[in-house]
This record gives sequence, C-alpha cells and structure tokens, in this order.
Amino acid sequence: MPLGSRTTTTTKTKDLADALRTLGLLRTAEDLADFISRATRNRWSVAQILEQLARAEAEDRSRRGVQRRRARSHLGRFKPMADFDWNWPKAIDREAVDRVLSLSFLERPENVVLVASPGLGKTMIAKNAAHAAVLAGHTALFVTASDLLLDLGKQEGGRALDRRLAHYAQPAVLVVDEVGYLSYDNHAADLIFQILTRRHERRSTIVTTNLAFAEWHTVFPNAACATALIDRLTHRAEILAIEGESYRKREAEQTQKERRHGK
Repeated sequence: MPLGSRTTTTTKTKDLADALRTLGLLRTAEDLADFISRATRNRWSVAQILEQLARAEAEDRSRRGVQRRRARSHLGRFKPMADFDWNWPKAIDREAVDRVLSLSFLERPENVVLVASPGLGKTMIAKNAAHAAVLAGHTALFVTASDLLLDLGKQEGGRALDRRLAHYAQPAVLVVDEVGYLSYDNHAADLIFQILTRRHERRSTIVTTNLAFAEWHTVFPNAACATALIDRLTHRAEILAIEGESYRKREAEQTQKERRHGK
C-alpha cells in the first residue's frame, strides 16, 4: 500500500474513533483497529458487525457501571464469604445468611440487622451482601455509625443537613456498621431515626450491632425516640444473631502459638 494511502486510512480510523467516542461507544473506539481487523478477517455481515458492537458496548458499560457503584459504595477491602468459617460460631442461621446474600431482602424491601459480639463476622457478611447488590446493579453505601453521625453533625444549616439526609436515603442498600460501640445524644438518635424514616419500605438498610435491642438504651440513653427507632428498623426486617467467640481472638492466639513453635 502506498504511504499516502496508509496515512489516509490511519486518519480515517482516528476520525471514526473520535466519532464513536462522541456517541459514547467507548469500548469500540478504544479497540477500533482490532475490531475492524476481526470483522474483515471473519467476513462479518453488517448485521454481525452491529451485533458484535452492541454486545461489546453492553459488556463494557456493565463493567464500568459495577466499577462506579463499587467506588461509590466505600466498601473498601473485605474477605469473601468463601473465607467464612461456618463451624466457628456457636450459633448462626446459615439459611438466613444465605437469604441475605441472595438479596431476597431487596425485593420487599426489608432491613437486615446483624447482632453479634466483635470479631464474629457480622461486618464481613454485611459487606458481602452490599457487594452482591452492587454486582446485581443496585447502589450501595457503607458507613460506620460514628462516621455517619459525624458527617451529619457538621452540616451547617437545615438545607445542608437535608441534602446529606437525602444522600443517605438514596442508595438501594445502606450499611450502618458498629451501632452500639459508642453512646449518642438525643440529636444523634433523631438523625438516625430520620434516615430510617426516609428509607422505610423504600430502601433496605443493613445494621450491624454488638448489642441486643434490650441493651440499646445504653446507646441512646436519653433519647425519647429510641423505641420508635428500633420499631422502625425492625419492622419487616431479617434479624440475624451470631453467638460465639471472636475470630480475631482465635487468629491472634494461633499466631502466637506459631511464633512460639517457630522459636
């Protein structure tokens, strides 16, 4: 092929790639040279070209959608359920956990409350459920109770606070982690109640706590709305209690034994 012809072909390919990007066909624009080569080599018909293009774009948009939802979820790093030791807890309803991981609670929608002492995997289960929701095309957001209330408490003015409350009301799955590790005042209890009220029967909320509900008076010792808060949270909820000793304690003990044995 003459040099001028090759340059013209390269220019046309670049122009076509730019046009595809303008149309939002990013995957095809990035792989245009390879796409044209495969279409030519396999002698695709016009219908086959359009079918391959549509399939590639759909897969790419799905992948990028998962990446965006994953980034916005603030899930961070976590262990997959394949690493969960089902034999360690003294009591755990595996069927109920599987129901949560299958996202059946989103259909109604329902809340999920995971009650367990520290180190028994309640946050791990909550994060895996939220991640499953992300993969299924839902939005999710993970936040500790302390960070949630810190964020809401620093908002200046009613309008700014309303925007943040709307932010936490929006995700299909909101995970509020570590309720029960600190005590909160009436205003904090009211803020959590407002979020639950906005999400009630519209969105699912997953809460992890180290305390049974009978002990929540220690979390909100002076809050008049504490009972209403619990009622709103547990109405149409899957409540999972896990009993046993801490995984982390066991792992620490095993590490110490290995170190002593190594010496």
